[in-house]
Amino acid sequence: MKKRMFILLAMCLSMAMFFTACGKNGKDSKKENKPNGTEVQGEEDTKEDTKTGTVDQNSKDVFRVGMEAGYPPFNWTQLDNSNDAVKIDGNAEYAGGYDVEIAKKLAEGLGKELVIVKTDWDGLVPALNSGKIDAILAGMSPTAERKEVIDFSDSYYKSNLVMVVKKGGVYENATSIQDFKGAKITAQLNTFHYTVIDQIEGVKKQTAMDNFPAMRVALESGIIDGYISERPEGVSASTANKKLVMVEFTDGFVTSDEDTAIAVGLVKGSELTAKINEILAGISEEERTQIMDKAILDQPSAE
Repeated sequence: MKKRMFILLAMCLSMAMFFTACGKNGKDSKKENKPNGTEVQGEEDTKEDTKTGTVDQNSKDVFRVGMEAGYPPFNWTQLDNSNDAVKIDGNAEYAGGYDVEIAKKLAEGLGKELVIVKTDWDGLVPALNSGKIDAILAGMSPTAERKEVIDFSDSYYKSNLVMVVKKGGVYENATSIQDFKGAKITAQLNTFHYTVIDQIEGVKKQTAMDNFPAMRVALESGIIDGYISERPEGVSASTANKKLVMVEFTDGFVTSDEDTAIAVGLVKGSELTAKINEILAGISEEERTQIMDKAILDQPSAE
């Protein structure tokens, strides 16, 4: 009888040791249980490649800048990262230009990563107010109409209006805007450029166009006789396409300072405004000119 009890006791001790060992192994597993019974992956299982080609739009560490990427030399689209172009978010292409270089300085000053969000011109303000972007750097003027819906920084560029025409054409040697009487003239949609066409007596005002590449094509094909632009874009157009030329005027368009200035668009009451103005104040006029001159040289050729 005693022998049987001894054998039973030994078996019980062996089983107890077995279950204790199982419990220890379970505790060392990569999967642990939360108090509510859900499983948590261990450290080795949580490592994951997050390079998806896009940046987390809700991150506070990024500065999301909206632009057309189609208004050289202020901004354009290219296929690689040459000349320090920045990759466009969610896109295989890159953005370069004056606006991009200024955006780099702002992002650096803010201590954030620059993210370029390519957006159609008409979609820039809605994208800003909906929170899809943090700022607009797109050669945008702080007009009174725009100031009703968004705020602006201090200006980071100022330029005069010019006319872009065909080289060797009847308007190449124009000196006054009135020399374009009877000419077919247009400008970009929803810009003050289009409104000043009315200052030309007898002009044949054409339908506004969506973007500058489209206007260059229309000009070269003879659909229009000229389009109104700012001087940097005019220099850019004539540099990129030898069939086009920029006309500057001794008797030009009547404009206001707010029309010809370029500023950063921000949401109403943005906490970024003061800091951005501080950063812009640190960029001298000489440096701004150098950045613009380089952008004109770096722009992709249309030929």
